[in-house]
Order: sequence, then structure tokens, then C-alpha cells
Amino acid sequence: MSKLDAAMQRFSSALDQLEAGINRRGIKSQSASATERELVALREDRSRLADELDRVKAQARELDETAGDVSGRLEDAIAGIRAVLEPS
Repeated sequence: MSKLDAAMQRFSSALDQLEAGINRRGIKSQSASATERELVALREDRSRLADELDRVKAQARELDETAGDVSGRLEDAIAGIRAVLEPS
């Protein structure tokens, strides 16, 4: 093998390594970009879900208050009916 052939082989090997590195970097860049998009989407979902959770919690509090009011009214009604039905 001549010195020129050896140099060409080293040059070819170096180009192959450079190309492989560029490809890896491109894949990493694409992967990072996709990961960033996914992260943004997840943050938006989290924000939307947090808002929805707050709304549902508020509705649950309102329902608990309403249930308490209804329960008190039922107890009063039951007591009134018992008073009417009791033998004198």
C-alpha cells in the first residue's frame, strides 16, 4: 500500500466518522426538538387539567353545601310530620 493509498484510507475513514457524527447530531437535534414540543404540550395539558380540577373542586364544594341545606330541611320536615302524627 502506498503512502497515498494509506492517506486516502485515513481520509475516507475520517470522513465516515465525520458523517456519522453529523448524523448522530442531527438525530439528537431532531429528538431534542420533538422532546421540547412534547414538553410544551404536556405543560399545556397540565395547565388545562389544573384549571378543570379547580372548577370541579368548586362545584363539589357547592354540592356539599347544597346537600347540607337539603339535609337540614328534610330533618325539619320529618320533625314537623312527626309532630303532626303524634297522638295527643
